[in-house]
Amino acid sequence: MTQITDRLEKLHFQINTAAEMANRPPQTVQLLAVSKTRTADELRQAWSGGQRAFGENYLQEALDKIEALQDLDISWHFIGPIQSNKTRPIAENFDWVHSVDRFKVAQRLSDQRPAAMPPLNICLQVNISEEASKSGVLPTDLAALATEVATLKNIRLRGLMAIPASNDDPQQQRRPFAQMNELLQALQQQLPNQPLDTLSMGMSDDMEAAIFEGATIVRIGTALFGPRDYSHRAPSP
Repeated sequence: MTQITDRLEKLHFQINTAAEMANRPPQTVQLLAVSKTRTADELRQAWSGGQRAFGENYLQEALDKIEALQDLDISWHFIGPIQSNKTRPIAENFDWVHSVDRFKVAQRLSDQRPAAMPPLNICLQVNISEEASKSGVLPTDLAALATEVATLKNIRLRGLMAIPASNDDPQQQRRPFAQMNELLQALQQQLPNQPLDTLSMGMSDDMEAAIFEGATIVRIGTALFGPRDYSHRAPSP
């Protein structure tokens, strides 16, 4: 067993424990391995431990890994900021996109999704803490954006994603996640024909709080792969 597969086993125990404490079936929470700056070999190690979903932030780095790991059955999730001129390779190579925060990007992803591929699963990123430094649609603008996105034919609106402001208090961590759950429930009422079943929220330091408030995908990087070293990563074009 490698260090990565050992950490993966421990993470699944933590996730299952949190789900059970929240009176939820453990299988309702998916672990998304955040693999930015990690090598293809590290991803192979995680895959050998049973991990199948990987989240990437940097497009060119992700495309290199997708090419290197094409022999593996992997669900690729794009979770980083999206530039309009980079939507085509995202639409052509990923199964999920978590970081859509404006209609122009969603429309381009739909238009550029290859006809032979299934619809692209997307989450709308919500700036739940309303931080000026973060991307995401404001909660007050979410309903209007979701209504527009729901009209697009080559994507499936699956749910919401958020990165709340950092907080060390477990009880305070739960507040923005609870707000996200309320937003998703409101959208489910507003758009009953959409498969709105996903809350992508919670990371290494707050995943338990997110699970208690309904997270269906937790995005874990450091707790799985260890501390990141950005010094050798080439700038993303």
